[in-house]
Amino acid sequence: MTDDAVGIAGQVRAGAISAVAVAERALGAIAAGDDVVNSFTGVLAGRALADARRVDELVAAGIDPGPLAGVPFAVKNLFDVAGEVTVAGSKISADDPPASADAEAVRRLSQAGAVLVGLLNMDEYAYGFTTENAHYGACHNPFDLTRVAGGSSGGSGAAVAAGFVPLTLGSDTNGSVRVPAAVCGVFGLKPTYGRVSCRGMLPFCDTLDVVGALAPSVRDLAVSFAVLHGYDPDDPVSADRPREEAVDLGAGIDGLRLAVADGYFARGGSPEALAAVSDLADALGVSERITIPHAREARAAAMVITATEGAQLHLASLRSRPADFDPMTRDRFLAGALAPARAYLQAQEFRVAFRERMRALLQTVDVILAPATPFPAPVVGQREAIVDGARVLTQPYLGVYTQPISFAGLPVLSIPVTTVGGLPLGVQLIGGHFAERTLLRVAAELEERGLARMASAVTPWR
Repeated sequence: MTDDAVGIAGQVRAGAISAVAVAERALGAIAAGDDVVNSFTGVLAGRALADARRVDELVAAGIDPGPLAGVPFAVKNLFDVAGEVTVAGSKISADDPPASADAEAVRRLSQAGAVLVGLLNMDEYAYGFTTENAHYGACHNPFDLTRVAGGSSGGSGAAVAAGFVPLTLGSDTNGSVRVPAAVCGVFGLKPTYGRVSCRGMLPFCDTLDVVGALAPSVRDLAVSFAVLHGYDPDDPVSADRPREEAVDLGAGIDGLRLAVADGYFARGGSPEALAAVSDLADALGVSERITIPHAREARAAAMVITATEGAQLHLASLRSRPADFDPMTRDRFLAGALAPARAYLQAQEFRVAFRERMRALLQTVDVILAPATPFPAPVVGQREAIVDGARVLTQPYLGVYTQPISFAGLPVLSIPVTTVGGLPLGVQLIGGHFAERTLLRVAAELEERGLARMASAVTPWR
């Protein structure tokens, strides 16, 4: 049986394998290996097998179950799942009542025939880049179990890299899909802000949050995006745009204008991370360099907005249950709660101007190449790193290249391009607003040429 989502769906729809058998295989792999990876915080065997049986019944009746028929998937545990508590990596929310309905993104995947098998580990309330969770334990990188899986959607990246499931949902506020995708050697798509419904997803920062997907191949991302995107009238930030036809992944890149981000994105990282971008550009014959203006200020403003909006969501718990937060999360929220209102307003004003600058810039090129992370996955518990002779805090610094792009609400696709010392490194493909189809087209061309490909983790349970 193939290990990618599209391949599985094709075999299930053709009757070559049952959805129940696929679900049982996924549940068996999780049982065999996740005790060391710790990517799951909950396994939903009962729901998975029931959903898989429904898919098989449709196939037997000659009814197409959908483009993701029988595909096992798992979701970051900040998405509502009917009958389950949405803990969002926290101790506090574990006391909440179970969700009454699935989040819209979960519902759309299930409606397309996908089979939900579990809930995934994450940084508490999505505030972090390493998924070293104080309550549920660190999520470990399948390439080296002493290292982190990135965050805050670390479980989402690790579960795909470990081969447990071929499709996961994560959220991306400052890089929380792209960082795990990059350090776990998988593909990750952060759509345009508002392109995929966030309804039923516990918010971290309403003006930045985006639903994203992680998968082993570009075609898996393309199919999942085709299912997920589209206007949701019940989501106040949903973009009122018509759904698009599936992208032609074989269209190639002729006629597209590609450039490499210089300046801010050409420094501040390890030589290997920067070389990953330049090597890819050389292989494509891309020589144009482009400067993203005020990227450093954009990252700083994103930090202000994130901390401030996140703190407002959790003020009651900060007052009543401060000891039940991860200390690092609590301190960040407290800093946001104490930030002057003027700082938040200035950050939002700057955001409007920065977004317009980026919009103008992306009228001159179609896709910008940039590093995804400044270095490969750090060791669990590593607090500092040396970059260009300077000491940086490892955890927040993992988002140094992703945060400015989130700040503009742009779509980005993280592609796995190389490994260094056995650890994956990724590159970001950045496009203009609502240009996901272009990014998928470029990524497919790179995958076809062997320039981007899911890395293979050495996993003893396989």
